[in-house]
Amino acid sequence: SLSLSLSLSLSPFCDLLRLEAITMASFLARRLIGNRSSQILGTSCSSSGALISAARAFSSSTTPIKATLFPGDGIGPEIAESVKQVFTAADVAIEWDEHYVSTEIDPRTNSFLTWESLQSVLDNKVGLKGPMATPIGKGHRSLNLTLRKELNLYANVRPCYSLPGYKTRYDDVNLVTIRENTEGEYSGLEHQVVKGVVESLKIITRKASMRVAEYAFLYAKTHGRKKVSAIHKANIMQKTDGLFLKCCDEVAAKYPEIEYEQVVIDNCCMMLVKNPALFDVLVMPNLYGDIISDLCAGLVGGLGLTPSCNIGEDGIALAEAVHGSAPDIAGKNLANPTALLLSGVMMLRHLKLNKQAEQIHSAIINTIAEGKYRTADLGGTSTTTEFTNAICDHL
Repeated sequence: SLSLSLSLSLSPFCDLLRLEAITMASFLARRLIGNRSSQILGTSCSSSGALISAARAFSSSTTPIKATLFPGDGIGPEIAESVKQVFTAADVAIEWDEHYVSTEIDPRTNSFLTWESLQSVLDNKVGLKGPMATPIGKGHRSLNLTLRKELNLYANVRPCYSLPGYKTRYDDVNLVTIRENTEGEYSGLEHQVVKGVVESLKIITRKASMRVAEYAFLYAKTHGRKKVSAIHKANIMQKTDGLFLKCCDEVAAKYPEIEYEQVVIDNCCMMLVKNPALFDVLVMPNLYGDIISDLCAGLVGGLGLTPSCNIGEDGIALAEAVHGSAPDIAGKNLANPTALLLSGVMMLRHLKLNKQAEQIHSAIINTIAEGKYRTADLGGTSTTTEFTNAICDHL
């Protein structure tokens, strides 16, 4: 015999643990006593499942998601405030855990980023970063390099697409650059051999190359993309780029539905400025990705309009604005928050908050297309506050 007594309250204070217990109890009831479970639960088995699903969805929507926020330097705090304002207007349930660049080097990270700030990203699994300016001096790592290395952010994803209503040389750009983020020429291995001679080591590993190639093809498949282009210079760097290319070839064989091509980087640059519509998803080693992604940003209006997100293992995602900290206009209410806002949209999509992501994205695009409120870099005269308020009005 089985005696089961359950009560469910669909108040905002429902906790997920209780819902999980109800789900398991409902499952056991169906298995042990069949249709009698409907009498015990006071409803049919199918409607019970729907009720539990609805309760879980309701609870999830009212429980804030914790995310790390690095406001950054220069204009960073101003555009971070714009993100907060827009997210609030869109009813995004986010609890920000804010961390700032320290004024002293943390010996645990050998940079001006504290260990606590890195741990915050590891705990929350998601974050948003404004522009950071590494203080000039020796004996410490750059802030961005610290984040990539310590958090193992192996892939940088940067969509570049033409914005309706904002005229540039091209109106049909719609591509994504995926950059290997942890090795290559940016391994930080440089030294002086003898006076007047220096040496820099380019490190390419099978593990890192396979990992970023797998991500690129999976991204293409899940985002409805048709083609992946592997960018290389294997005709000259036969060992290093040759290994990267071989890994891309191996992964491509697993995705026959995705068109695949190899493109030498110098030819890629020429093709991008002649006809960027030829490309869809581009995957490449670290240095090439750093250069090509900025080139692509220039095709659609610059870094101030380009979002970016770094992907790490264990589901970590750190979205970021890739433009500079612009200290010359810091504190003057002149900064354009578009890049950080669009990066925030990428963060929301990573969290599967697609409805809010699409609402915010549409509000940004419509505000720019309308042309009434634009910051100076977009050819307008609006302040950061006016531009942000206009986006909120569209929401």
